[in-house]
Amino acid sequence: MDLRVFAAALSRDNRQLMLKLAVVVALMFGFGYAMVPLYRAICSALGINVLSLAERQTALAEKGVANGNGQIDYSREITVEFDTNARGPWDFKPAVRHLKVHPGELTQVMYEFRNVQDRTMSAQAIPSYAPMQASAHFNKLECFCFSEYTLKPGESRQWPVVFVIDPRLPRDVKTITLSYTFFEVAGKGGVRISQAPAAAGGRQ
Repeated sequence: MDLRVFAAALSRDNRQLMLKLAVVVALMFGFGYAMVPLYRAICSALGINVLSLAERQTALAEKGVANGNGQIDYSREITVEFDTNARGPWDFKPAVRHLKVHPGELTQVMYEFRNVQDRTMSAQAIPSYAPMQASAHFNKLECFCFSEYTLKPGESRQWPVVFVIDPRLPRDVKTITLSYTFFEVAGKGGVRISQAPAAAGGRQ
């Protein structure tokens, strides 16, 4: 075979191989890029609302948390107690009553709410903390208290709270109580519980 013909054929084969490799790289990049919206779409369809580690770290950094790089202080352990108050005839409770966590450790706790009334209602939870100085170091990355919710008669919902305790929490604080009070939102889903005739018999 003529040397020039062989060189031309080899060059053509190399170009074809490079083109194929470029297509493979482009497809891999496109697949990786599409994974994020695809993952979010699947989570949304399944009712899963979670933050990635990178998103959580970014949120921590924006909040000024010292351990935004994901480090955990294993030398300390904080007891977090979960308390709920339902200002009306409905059920509202956490999945667990207390947990022991390390500062900097991402933790999720589920809460359950059930509308036991025979009417649609809208409500929102208001958080509080004890001791008071703990509130500045209790960082919620995801919480149902950020929004109002409307539930139909008898409807039950579960909501997560994702939080991390800032390592700058004073060392004399060993226990934190996170308390939520669920209030009905006025003008939505009917009259206020406090104005309803059945309120006198409701649980406080």
